[in-house]
Parts: sequence; C-alpha cells; structure tokens
Amino acid sequence: MDNISVLFAISAGLLSFFSPCIFPLLPAYLANLTGSYGSGGQINVSKRIMMIRSILFILGFTVVFMLMGASVSMIGQLFAANRGIIEKVSGLLIIMFGLQIAGILNLRFLMFQKQHETKGSKSGWNSFVVGVAFGTGWTPCVGLALSSILLLAGSSETMYSGMFLLLFYSLGLGVPFLLISFLITKSMGIMKKVNIWLPRLSLLNGWIMIVMGLMLFTGQLQKLSAWLSQFAPVF
Repeated sequence: MDNISVLFAISAGLLSFFSPCIFPLLPAYLANLTGSYGSGGQINVSKRIMMIRSILFILGFTVVFMLMGASVSMIGQLFAANRGIIEKVSGLLIIMFGLQIAGILNLRFLMFQKQHETKGSKSGWNSFVVGVAFGTGWTPCVGLALSSILLLAGSSETMYSGMFLLLFYSLGLGVPFLLISFLITKSMGIMKKVNIWLPRLSLLNGWIMIVMGLMLFTGQLQKLSAWLSQFAPVF
C-alpha cells in the first residue's frame, strides 16, 4: 500500500465528513446516538456519554468499511493478471465520481442511497449498531467517495492493503466526527461557521478525486509513489 493512496483515503474520508450530505445532519446523528436534543445553542448531554457513543458509532462503520475493503481486494486478486485493465477502468470511474461531486456532471443513477431507520440510543452498544447502519446505508456524497476508495482497494496487491485503505478512510471520516461531537456539547456555533465552506469543500473533494483517477488511469500513481518512497517509509 503506497503513501499516495493512504493520503487519498484519509483526504476522501475527511472531505466526506464535510460534505453537504453529512455535516449539516451531524446534530441529528448525535441526537440519535445519545437520545438528547439540542437546546440553548448546544446538545445537552455529558461529554463522557457523547465520546463513548461517538467512538462506538465510528467503530460500527469502520468494521463495515474494512469488510468491504477485504471483499473487493479478494475479488481484485482473482483478476491480478489483468491489473492494468482494472486500474484503467477504476481510474475512469473515479474521474466520473469526481466530476459528479464537483458538480460538473449530474448523473441521477450515481445518486444512490440506502437508509436504515434507527431509534434513539437507549444503550451504548446501540450506537455501534447505528454506525453499522450508517456504513451500509450510504448517502450519495459518501457513496461516491467511498466507492473510489473501494476501487483503489480492488486494485491493491493484497487483501490487507485494501482493508487498511478503508481503515484510513474511516479515520478521515471518524476523527473530525469525534472532535466536532465534543465541541457541539459546548456550542453549535461551529456548525454555522463550517456550513459556509461546504460548497467549496465539496468542489475540492471532487477535483482531488479527478486528479487521483487520472493518475491511476495513466499509471502515474505508481511512479509518484515510487518516487515518494525514497523520502518516506512505505505503509
């Protein structure tokens, strides 16, 4: 697993969190996890409960994403002899996903969504279940970014490389979730500040995916990774 793919996975997770599909709904997610609702400009729940349930929620979707990574990697191994073709097809698909997120394309069939209804958490472990439901019920924005990482995982050399790519994606998505969950217990003012930047962040996410797809399609990704490995350890 090369450094560029790892950085892309983390960036995709980070920008997925700050997508218009996820960030504005954060108070609703947290209310569902804790069973508490906002009032007085903050979510009224203890920081301990918020942290524990947020971590369990993150673990839930991380397990799902890593299992997905393992599955697509195993499938990719079956077609290892045609890795070049797989990389070109994957590159084209990632470019298409990037164009969709950047708003250059508007293909309805890419805006797929599955939802699982869950009730407010009465216990900590229910937060883990909500995380699993989140992982299996992709919203449109996260689905495109996640699919791009899965395509990279499918072209990885080993099953473990694919799993770790999805782990880094989950960290990119989960760490800001944890940090902002903590801040919301103090004030929801940060939501208004970040919401202003969401369209620009979505555009940035799209162009990162376009560049990554082009690099994968042209074979430059491996060359750049080989060059960077001279200066940094390879994962």
